[in-house]
Amino acid sequence: MLVPAHPLNVKPLGNAFTADENIKTEAGSFALLPDELIIQIIEWLDPSGLLQLGCTCKALYAFSRQEDLWKMLYLGSAPPQIKWQGSWLSTYLGVSKDQLSRVSCKNLFSDTLHQPFLCAYTSLKPYTRNIPPANAIARLSDLSAEDFANKWADEPFILTDPIRQWSVYRQWSTDLLLEKYGHIAFRAEAVDWPLKVYVDYMLNNSDESPLYLFDRSFVEKMDLQVGKHDGSHYWPPDCFGEDLFDVFESQRPDRRWLIVGPERSGSTFHKDPNATSAWNAILRGSKYWIMFPSNPSDPPPPGVYVSEDQSEVTSPLSIAEWLIGFHGEARKTRGCREGICNGGEVLHVPSGWWHLVVNLSPSIAITQNFVPKAHLTNALAFLKYKPDQVSGFKNDVKDPYELFVANLKEKEPELLKMGLADLERGRKRKWEELTGANGNEGGGCKPFSFGFGDGDDEDVP
Repeated sequence: MLVPAHPLNVKPLGNAFTADENIKTEAGSFALLPDELIIQIIEWLDPSGLLQLGCTCKALYAFSRQEDLWKMLYLGSAPPQIKWQGSWLSTYLGVSKDQLSRVSCKNLFSDTLHQPFLCAYTSLKPYTRNIPPANAIARLSDLSAEDFANKWADEPFILTDPIRQWSVYRQWSTDLLLEKYGHIAFRAEAVDWPLKVYVDYMLNNSDESPLYLFDRSFVEKMDLQVGKHDGSHYWPPDCFGEDLFDVFESQRPDRRWLIVGPERSGSTFHKDPNATSAWNAILRGSKYWIMFPSNPSDPPPPGVYVSEDQSEVTSPLSIAEWLIGFHGEARKTRGCREGICNGGEVLHVPSGWWHLVVNLSPSIAITQNFVPKAHLTNALAFLKYKPDQVSGFKNDVKDPYELFVANLKEKEPELLKMGLADLERGRKRKWEELTGANGNEGGGCKPFSFGFGDGDDEDVP
């Protein structure tokens, strides 16, 4: 797909070197500033000031029309009544997109203004096809709980059969959801919108990173029955077995979400919270996944940077920006796994794996996090040694680790005993790596931290 011309005729910065004119010179003192700094300055303006600035010259008109500025203004005000008008500017002003002025800003050259537009219209196909065989995520019809526990708990895979029995797979479509739940508000990142408004947005936006509907209370809002019994709408695939976080009962952290989004929406690289594994079931549409295991000896995925304790993750602001800049390198990186999960299929994300996911078409999915028996030690280590990164619990849970241990001691005492023994062995191995096999401290060691392989984790709701 060819990238269309920018709606205001802005061109990339490199074109300025062969141009006879550059209208940024007409922007007064702003002409002396880097484009990135101009955006940072005008972010402080209120809507009236931003509109007035856009009246001073064509260059500043283009800067004042940048959609992300108006998106931030809208999200900061979040009016209770909303009608999506096709853009953030028109929605904020309460007019149709066709009523907005459009001034040609020919001979303005700016990567800061052009790059988001380029990313919003760059085709995803070159990045999601021709997956190298060595990278391909395994595709299976189904698995037994025994095979999952013994062979597959640490590997990503796609199952093609289990969810086809769900009534939500057989019945749900965008039209049906609108008919039954169009008036109900669902969480879409920073806003709570009626589903009808979100679908209007989903079908008519030009965002570089479209809002992703990601609602943790959908079961209650939609009055769904979960579990393998008569009248059930869906249930976790049998192969994943027991979820050890079920011992928390009503105090367990957030675990399941409804996910709806347009093409190009998705999640940048992250690990699932609290050292959990996850399954992601696609009811409509398709998603591209790229994944990497997390090992103490390996760096994070290309283009992803983490703080020393791995509590903060920095990466390109949009999925398209990462694909353009780092996808080629990522495909050649050790451990890379890629795959496309289609409607009627479910993908397994092992505990601790980095993953990026992007919708290739408008999609509806259900995802759930869980702790299989094979990853009990990971969960214990995370809750004990990374309490500042634990998330999703209600405020009345003061010490998730102690509560987890107490509940396991009551319901799964032998399993807990084995998990704590593994945790202690892992702690001793880590200490030996830090000090040397003879127990003497070595020079030049990095600050001590517990890695436990896939215990390091970025929290994404």
